[in-house]
Amino acid sequence: MPEKTTNVFICGVGGQGILLASEILSEVALSKGLDVKKSEVHGMAQRGGAVVSHVRFGEKVYSPVIADGEADILASFEKLEALRWLHALAPDGKLVVNAQEITPSGMETYPEGIDGELDSRAPDRHSIDALSMAMEAGHPRAVNTVMLGAFSNFLPFTHDEWSAAIEKRVPPKTVEINLKAFELGRAAVAG
Repeated sequence: MPEKTTNVFICGVGGQGILLASEILSEVALSKGLDVKKSEVHGMAQRGGAVVSHVRFGEKVYSPVIADGEADILASFEKLEALRWLHALAPDGKLVVNAQEITPSGMETYPEGIDGELDSRAPDRHSIDALSMAMEAGHPRAVNTVMLGAFSNFLPFTHDEWSAAIEKRVPPKTVEINLKAFELGRAAVAG
């Protein structure tokens, strides 16, 4: 288990399941007896606004907030949000990005050049089409568990521990879809 505190910054827009993803991640860490702190900001989440969640775990965690430049993993459920929160990522951190583009409220078109900017500023970027994988698993709302699967490769938890946390946190009728979504995400990004 990690001796230092592990910092996972999850971001996206309202409705993508960021908060449930952070709950599942917290559940996995708690199941291993780790100290877990979580902080969320979801102001305009119901209207498609930005949502962020900080999850920190280790032997002893003193603050729920990840300082700029200290996220070991930045998991972005939407490309523009990855660029917006890139300052949170540690220099040697992993960036896992859903290729989905959700045009922000008040903008006519989606901004151009995001992929190039992310490539130049985050050399360890893993981009996946989480929405397509969620659809393959059986429901578009499973984007969050696809993303969990993708960044699970960089965390010290077993497959069984992840499965147990997913089963505990998702509605019973969605367990099968979420487990399949997790598998698809995990296979898409090699640790």
